[in-house]
Formats: sequence, structure tokens, C-alpha cells
Amino acid sequence: MKKILPVLALLLFCMGDALSQTKTLVADSVLFAGEKHFKNIRQLTFGGDNAEAYWSYDGKYLIFQRTNPKEGLNCDQIFIGKVPVKPGEKFTYKMVSSGKGRTSCSYFLPDGKHIIYASTHNGADTCPPIPDRSKYGNKYIWPVYDSYDIFMADMNGKIVKQLTTAKGYDAEGTLSPDGKKMIYCSDKDGDLDLYIMDIATGKEKRITHTLGYDGGAWFSPDGKKIVWRASRPTTDAEVKEYKELLLQGMVAPTHMEVWVADADGKNPKQITFLEQANWAPNFTPDSKHIVFCSNHEYKRGFPFNMYLTDINGKGLEKISRDKGFDAFPMFSPDGRKIVFASNRNNGGTHDTNLFIADWVE
Repeated sequence: MKKILPVLALLLFCMGDALSQTKTLVADSVLFAGEKHFKNIRQLTFGGDNAEAYWSYDGKYLIFQRTNPKEGLNCDQIFIGKVPVKPGEKFTYKMVSSGKGRTSCSYFLPDGKHIIYASTHNGADTCPPIPDRSKYGNKYIWPVYDSYDIFMADMNGKIVKQLTTAKGYDAEGTLSPDGKKMIYCSDKDGDLDLYIMDIATGKEKRITHTLGYDGGAWFSPDGKKIVWRASRPTTDAEVKEYKELLLQGMVAPTHMEVWVADADGKNPKQITFLEQANWAPNFTPDSKHIVFCSNHEYKRGFPFNMYLTDINGKGLEKISRDKGFDAFPMFSPDGRKIVFASNRNNGGTHDTNLFIADWVE
């Protein structure tokens, strides 16, 4: 959602004039002063929009989505790459989605033999249209295509199962630590809500019921909690706009906060109250802290940087400092590394690339 365009959430916030600002660098061209938690940072991709890179359960592979018109990729497709281990080793990757439609929100299964991802290919082979922002005062709009469904495929991209079949938007799927349950976002009941599905049986339960966009959810590594992003329109004008956009298959995600709950959706709790857009949350390996992306420091709406907080929203710490866009953080299973997407070192272009770094406590 994980959202989520050439790279859904990327386009939300990649503002052109932010990309060309002068950067204060230390050590090398991809590390900023103040990024004390990153060591041995390395750029994995070069060119295009690359995002939502997530680790395999054994920590050996990354799965991500990529758009690059220069390569004939006019909207996101899913790729798998082996994480470089040796100095100088290149990050090599292959496309595992079909190349049809738009894809998003991919994830490995624990068996190391299968993946899940969302795709619009059942609707059409071509890329679905991007919303015309001029109709809404150029406000940023995310499309929530009703042709999205979630599929399971093998590591070569052969689809072995369609997991969702309801009419409407079904995407943003991630899995529980044991791989038995999938949490995902759907508008099948008239709102953008979270559902938990048993992978083996297909039985599922809706776990959010408050008006607004609930999505981008993750289980904690210990399997006891979930974290997600949520919008909560409250005024009459906000509610009216949200409902009108949703009827047209769109959402304006300019105000989102981070929420946590028990793994079954009970005891939901908002943990950020920062205003603006706080999203792409994920757990640290100890399941006691949350890493997320936010633009709350900047009234103009960008840059987007990554922050760390405890599971109650206390002890907020800024961990990245690009002048454009840092997001989609995920720790390796052993907690030693972090992968994320960023506009850094893109030569003043709009490119968003993947970066990996050793994590320093």
C-alpha cells in the first residue's frame, strides 16, 4: 500500500523542488548528518521508482515494486532480488509479476517458495488510469482501483491461488509471523477497512469499523499486535469529501495517524497525534517499537522522513534526513539491517531507490 501508482505512496509526496535541494552529506553520497542509526548504507537500485521492499523470512531476499518507463515498466510490477552479502556484490533482481495491469504490496510466505501481491490484471492488461488531481484543487489523490485483488504465486511468478474475489479494492496484504493469516485492506463493505483472513480456509473477519481509511497493516514479530495507518474524517466537510472520493475509487490521504491493536483487532489505540500524514508503520524486531514515515515537521507537506517511537507513541526520534522522501522501512528478521526507499542520491531527478544499512542502536 502499501500501498499504491508508479509507486503509490511515492507519488503522494515526491515533490519536485524538494528533490533538488542541496544535501549535507557525511561519509558518502547516501548518508546524511544525524543519521546515527545507519552504518554501511548501500544503494541497491538505480533509476525509476522502487519502493515497498520487504524481507523474506530467512533474510536472504527482498521483494519490491518497481516502475521505470525507460524499461517499459509504465506502472508498478513486482520484483525479487537477493540481498548482497559480499563487498562489491551487485543487487540482482527479476520480475515475478506478469507485467499486466498494476501491482502493489508484495510479501513473502515463510516457506520461501511463495509470495503474495495485489494486482489489477483481472481488470485489464494495461495500466489503470491515474486520477486527475485538477478536479480536486490538485490535492494529492490515491486511486483505490476496484480491480485490485490479492494473489499467491511461486517464486517464478506462476499464480497458484487467488486469495480475494470480492468486488472492490483488495490490496495491502501482509502476513502473520507463522504465515497462517493475512491482514489486508478492502472497501468491500463500503469503507476502507482491515480484514484478517485465514490463508488455508479463506475465512476472514473485518476488524475495523470506524469511518476512514484503515490500511498498510503489519503484524508484530511476536504475533501479538498489529500496527496500521488510519484517517479519521470528523467534520461534515471531511466526511463528505471522503465519501464522495471513495465512491469514485479514490482517497486523499493527507491526514493519517498510526494505530496499534491486539492481533485480532481488539483494543485499538492511536499512538501518533502529529497531524498531516503519518504512515508506512512497521515494528522493530523486539515488537516494542514502531518505525514510520511522516511529514509532520513540514507545513508545506514535505520532506517525508522516518521516525522511531515506542508502542505507546512515546520517545519520538527522527532517524532519517533526506530533503525529499524516506519511507517504507523494514528491519531484517535478525534486526541487524534496515531497508527503505528514498529520493537520496538521485541526481536531482524524481527517482526513488532502495537502500540498505546496518542498524546501530
